[in-house]
Amino acid sequence: MLGGKVARSPPARHPTPLDGARGASNRLSDPRPGGHLLSAPFLRVHSAPAPMHDFDFLVIGGGIAGMSFALQAAPHGRVALLAKREFEDSNTNWAQGGVAAVWDPSDSTTLHAADTLEAGAGLCNRAVVDLVVEEGPARIRELIDIGVRFTSTQSSDAAGPVEYDLGLEGGHSHRRILHAADRTGQEIVRGMSQEVRRNPNIEVFENHFAIDLLIDEKFGYAGGRPQCWGAYVLNIQTGDIEAFTAKTTLLATGGAGKVYLYTSNPDVACGDGIAMAWRAGCRVADMEFIQFHPTCLYHPAAKSFLVTEAMRGEGGILRTPDGNAFMSAYDARAELAPRDIVARAIDAEMKRHGFDNVVLDVTALGADFLRKRFPVIHERCLGFGIDITTTPIPVVPAAHYMCGGVLTGLHGETSIDRLYAAGEVAMTGLNGANRLASNSLLEGAVFGHRAARHAIKRIATDDTRAPALPAWTSGDAVNIDESVVITHNWDEIRRLMWNYVGIVRSDRRLARAAARITMLREEIQQYYRDFHVTRDLLELRNLALVAELIIRSARRRRESRGLHYNVDCPKRDDARWLRHTIL
Repeated sequence: MLGGKVARSPPARHPTPLDGARGASNRLSDPRPGGHLLSAPFLRVHSAPAPMHDFDFLVIGGGIAGMSFALQAAPHGRVALLAKREFEDSNTNWAQGGVAAVWDPSDSTTLHAADTLEAGAGLCNRAVVDLVVEEGPARIRELIDIGVRFTSTQSSDAAGPVEYDLGLEGGHSHRRILHAADRTGQEIVRGMSQEVRRNPNIEVFENHFAIDLLIDEKFGYAGGRPQCWGAYVLNIQTGDIEAFTAKTTLLATGGAGKVYLYTSNPDVACGDGIAMAWRAGCRVADMEFIQFHPTCLYHPAAKSFLVTEAMRGEGGILRTPDGNAFMSAYDARAELAPRDIVARAIDAEMKRHGFDNVVLDVTALGADFLRKRFPVIHERCLGFGIDITTTPIPVVPAAHYMCGGVLTGLHGETSIDRLYAAGEVAMTGLNGANRLASNSLLEGAVFGHRAARHAIKRIATDDTRAPALPAWTSGDAVNIDESVVITHNWDEIRRLMWNYVGIVRSDRRLARAAARITMLREEIQQYYRDFHVTRDLLELRNLALVAELIIRSARRRRESRGLHYNVDCPKRDDARWLRHTIL
């Protein structure tokens, strides 16, 4: 059943306990990292329980991590799965290249782990790397068992075990990328979402935007480790604020690519989960490591269209617009170097020569192969007047993936009890300073599964109920009268981050970014307090906070490593900086 409701709170908007009361004289400070302001009068006056949906498990986000968790948890209790927009609209759905896992007998988890560690530039957690590459094949087998169809090398009526077409991507020493042509994410979402929709214990709530987490300590319940009991949620269709309570909550909201002007990410990628976790008091880590995908389509009408790394894996050549191949001058692996090296090389060529873009030349691969192996890219480029079988593809780097996020343990657990994080929102330790291509879907599946198993055990013998939580109150907030303020701030943040906190950084640019984001956050926070919330305002609020966390982390790291490159400290410094940046 989609969008089902148990009860609604009134159409009120501002949770004073999470963001502070208007009157400064009535505020109590919260000393925890990421803590916000509590209002003592609020806690006295608004002490009645909020109308709520009550579940055993709350999943915020519907990508591979969220769905993996939901499907594992469903036999053990009722699951609510929240999707900010349509259920299938997630970062997972946009994944083209595939999912890395040891599948060929000539490959090994030792080799996969070594490739991951090499890409991570010294910051991967070896224990996490080992468990992900070792558990990965079983998670892929589960996807296949529920009907996910990866591309095979044999006809559909062939007898015997299926042999899959394994791709090669930058940083990998072996062909191990299972894919569904160049629409792997769509196929994974199709297979998993069908399974989710038919499960009677999973209730999907589309167009439900989680605003803030319900943390008992924030509402005056002292003693012991803080616990999460769900979230306040905006029903976008009705404008109502609905409280969802649960014994355990999973953040699976994806990344924050929309914090940058140019990104391969969909519009939903605003860093919502990281922002909620930070406001709740969670630690975040390695936020400076933003992966810029080297090749996004450069065309005025193309919005966020990724040109998969698999094209380079199959033999595509990067050239300047006048035809010169350049990658061998930057790395012996040329086009198969890790993404950070390729992205910086493209950026350097563009800046040195004043080019608006470079080109990816795949014409030598042959028309039949290109149409079969990359049907989506072929069709999309044709729509823009580019025939990739005869013409190189104009490309530029764009923000793609966050290696940092909410700090978690080996089971996706956070520093707040009953709260988990999995997928791109989390910093598990797998990726280090640079993610190995196609490890993201694998990480989401593995940690979605691990978090669910841990959560199931956590509540198996726990009959504790959520404490009485305050109703949402809007105070004297009014309807937004000038949406142009939101649009302007949104645009300014994204340009600020692209220009000052992009592929190549400097101390001066980072200092300017820090000063400006402080002013913008103050302005946005005042706007949030003055007006009823909307999806756009909530996304802007989260985007600004995540931008600040990225800037703070980038200023703290006094070296260049992996995805973080600062011209004022261009060398890697293992003696002092072989460690995570934890806020």
